[in-house]
Amino acid sequence: MSRTMLTAVLTLVATAAQGGEVQVAVAANFALPMQRVAAEFARASGHKAVIASGATGKFYAQISNGAPFEVLLAADDETPARLERAGSAVAGTRFTYAIGKLVLWSATPGFVDEQGEVLKKGDFRHLALANPKTAPYATAAVETLKKLGVYEVLAAKFVQGENIAQTYQHVATGNAELGFVALSQVGNAGSAWIVPGTLHAPIRQDAVLLKTGQGKPAAEALLRYLKSDPARAIIRAHGYDLP
Repeated sequence: MSRTMLTAVLTLVATAAQGGEVQVAVAANFALPMQRVAAEFARASGHKAVIASGATGKFYAQISNGAPFEVLLAADDETPARLERAGSAVAGTRFTYAIGKLVLWSATPGFVDEQGEVLKKGDFRHLALANPKTAPYATAAVETLKKLGVYEVLAAKFVQGENIAQTYQHVATGNAELGFVALSQVGNAGSAWIVPGTLHAPIRQDAVLLKTGQGKPAAEALLRYLKSDPARAIIRAHGYDLP
């Protein structure tokens, strides 16, 4: 074995031996890209990211009550800021890792037009969206409906998901003909209208190191990796903008 190859092998062995785990709370909209990020992070660092996905608002409550998460990847920028103010997150570690895109989506091709006029026509029985109290994408959906002047008319048709992953399932299974989800969830299936950013506040998604992760190499390494070119490429490939 050559000296160069031996050095590479020893480096890999040392990295694996030193690898740790980081407990990560991930907003439901970012669950799929985070799986890819976690896999690349493991290869690059030897650390393992253990992922739990769900509604950002529920994570806030869990973290405030002592849940052992070490890093939060939220669906907004307010929740990490609130945790920081409350002393549950490490000051100075918060940053925007992605800017989300809201989409009105149907699993049926041709059902949603490219201008979103289907909302004004109202020719459907159910419109899915997540809980605006816990899911920032749902807050953006409500803002959009109000800007379009159709919120009051369509409110009786709402089918509410606990988070945006459950909202996607409502539409994918046909329980709702259409719904508001994240662009990162839909790919090329069905039909969709990407909601213009002028209809809602920017969906700035912030990451933050939680107090339980302070001083832990795996947690701090993950936040650094999220800022790297390979991670940013994955994030962009899943339909997000970058700050």
